Amino acid sequence: MTTDNRAASGWQAGTLNQRTGRQMKQQASLRDRLWKFFVWTTMGFFLVNVLLLIATVAVNSVATRWFGTLLPQGFTLHWYAQAWSDFQLSSVLLVTLEVVGAVVLLSIVLGVPAAYALARVQFPGKRFAMLVFLLPLMVPPVTYGIPMATVMYKFHLAGTLTGVILANLVPALPFVILVMTPFIEQIDPNLESAARIFGANTFRYFRYVLLPLLVPGMLAAGLLVLVRTIGMFELTFFTAGPTTQTLVVALYYAVFSTGVRAPQSIDAMAMIYMAITMIWVLIALQFVSPTQLVSRVKEQKQ
Repeated sequence: MTTDNRAASGWQAGTLNQRTGRQMKQQASLRDRLWKFFVWTTMGFFLVNVLLLIATVAVNSVATRWFGTLLPQGFTLHWYAQAWSDFQLSSVLLVTLEVVGAVVLLSIVLGVPAAYALARVQFPGKRFAMLVFLLPLMVPPVTYGIPMATVMYKFHLAGTLTGVILANLVPALPFVILVMTPFIEQIDPNLESAARIFGANTFRYFRYVLLPLLVPGMLAAGLLVLVRTIGMFELTFFTAGPTTQTLVVALYYAVFSTGVRAPQSIDAMAMIYMAITMIWVLIALQFVSPTQLVSRVKEQKQ
């Protein structure tokens, strides 16, 4: 009887443990489902609000009159022509093109050699040098933008196209280094040794071996810098003058002209800015994945 009682007690304990385990799993599964529901609901609510805001601006930019009704009384593209004329968008877009083109070119020309040195050369203080390079990306632009603008005004660079380019180059150059350093580390260094063995000098090695391998990374970094420079407001605002405003700064001043100019004209300018930015973002996403930027520079033991 004692053995049977022990067996019965063990069976009951095992059954109780199984029930407890199933209940805990059910509770954990219920918590997971509730958490996922909360996360997706919050994200959906946020996205819906953003889309509704964009839709409101888009509809108002083509509305003849929209007040107190579900839809405008009529639609027109007149506001886009008026925005183009009122805000002198032709000259603003030309300045934006000049600034963006110069920043992309200079950041690639200066950033790729720096990234190559950081990826290939081991030297004391390498980690500190990397930190200094990436510092403009880790602190808000306002932190160093105001002192930098003060210095530029002292040397009469603020308000000029050169000053705007130099200001935007400060965060663009570290960004290229951040993108290109892990990219270069993936290139086999034995390729250089093989090229040397076959008699290639430095120029031929760079032209026929290294450059074709670097082009995809340079293209991705250049496109990302382009998008970033188009949207860089703080540094451009601090250093731009009346004739050196980029599109994002001109949009900022347009918002403050509400009451002087029609709100539909301002919304039309906002849509122009959004369209230009989104086109370049979509092009950039064809060449680089955002997850590729989440990488860390590997430190080799000396």
